[in-house]
Amino acid sequence: MKRRLLWALTATGALVLLYFLLMRRHAPPEVPFTKVVRESVVSALTTNGKVEPLQWASARTEVAGLVSRIETHRGQKVVRGTPLVQLDSVAAQSEVAAAQARVGQVQADLETLRQGGRSTEIATLGANLDAAKQELAAAQRDYDALQRLQAKNAATGAEVNAARERLERAQVQIRGLEQRRTSLVSQPERSAAEARLREAQASVAAARGKMGMLVVRAPIAGTVYQFDLKPGAFLNPGDLVANIGKLEAVRVIVYVDEPDLGRVEVGMPVNITWDALPARRWTGLVERKPSQVVALGTRQVGEVSCIIGNPDLDLLPGTNVNAEIRSQVVQNALTIPNASLRREGERTGVFLLADGRIVWREVKLGVASVVRSQVLSGLQEGDSIALPSDRALKNNMAVSATYP
Repeated sequence: MKRRLLWALTATGALVLLYFLLMRRHAPPEVPFTKVVRESVVSALTTNGKVEPLQWASARTEVAGLVSRIETHRGQKVVRGTPLVQLDSVAAQSEVAAAQARVGQVQADLETLRQGGRSTEIATLGANLDAAKQELAAAQRDYDALQRLQAKNAATGAEVNAARERLERAQVQIRGLEQRRTSLVSQPERSAAEARLREAQASVAAARGKMGMLVVRAPIAGTVYQFDLKPGAFLNPGDLVANIGKLEAVRVIVYVDEPDLGRVEVGMPVNITWDALPARRWTGLVERKPSQVVALGTRQVGEVSCIIGNPDLDLLPGTNVNAEIRSQVVQNALTIPNASLRREGERTGVFLLADGRIVWREVKLGVASVVRSQVLSGLQEGDSIALPSDRALKNNMAVSATYP
């Protein structure tokens, strides 16, 4: 009796299980659905870009030398004229000392010339001139005395002539000595000496100027965003010392693919993110559209210039960033997920839930973001539309709706 009852229960359970399996096999498949809702939709163009300083200048060395002292570091805020590096000054100091010594030598030579020549030559000429003047005075006295005696017939004409010749020789000698003293230092010699002095003084000024060039200073006020020198590095004239920029606002060159350039207009909002600081976001506006299309790897892009606020100065020049240009924003738009869209030929539509079945419904779309699209016609707020499913969906197919 018990055995028969056990067999009966087993058979009943098997029949019930078979019934449910058969019912499940013929039940409508479960399909995920979502509702048509109203929300803001943003048409955004997502790409990449590179940060540049809005205003910047390079500090370069004007003379060659070894870096002896570092006065700055990357990220430092500086004013115009702030020392950045100091080059070794030993050679320049030697040049200044040598030039100053040359000035002293030329000044001494010029002073000698201005006094009429060297002192020994002046003294010799002065003594000779004094002696010649004494000789002239004696000759003049003798000549006058002989003339008086001749008038009294006490002196002969030959004696008077000899006295006159002596007087004339003394006069000629004095004139010669005076001319020699006058010409001891000529004007051309003084001019040449003065020219040498000016040249020596210019050498001193040049050497001192070179000393000043050994300190490389900031050409503008801003932030040092590029600086890689170490003490002992050798610099040639024109070598880069540092790049300095004003980083409170930066320029981001955004690379927009050629087919999307028509969506970009001046003044559109721009959002910038950087993988190194994933929690940060910077905003700005499109400043300028590109004037040409250029190759960027395998892409053809236009370089769109954007001005981005950088109040904390942490968006650094040279940084590769992610950019999103918001080309259009529609408030309170009727929207659906892009994943729900299905295309049949040239038509775009969705599967709409109606009385337990799905019905193909063509839709007209407006602005689209990365994940959602605006519906201009074909649907109403609150309609249920099918999401992607592992089941092949067909028009008028019975389904069991689920909502994730």
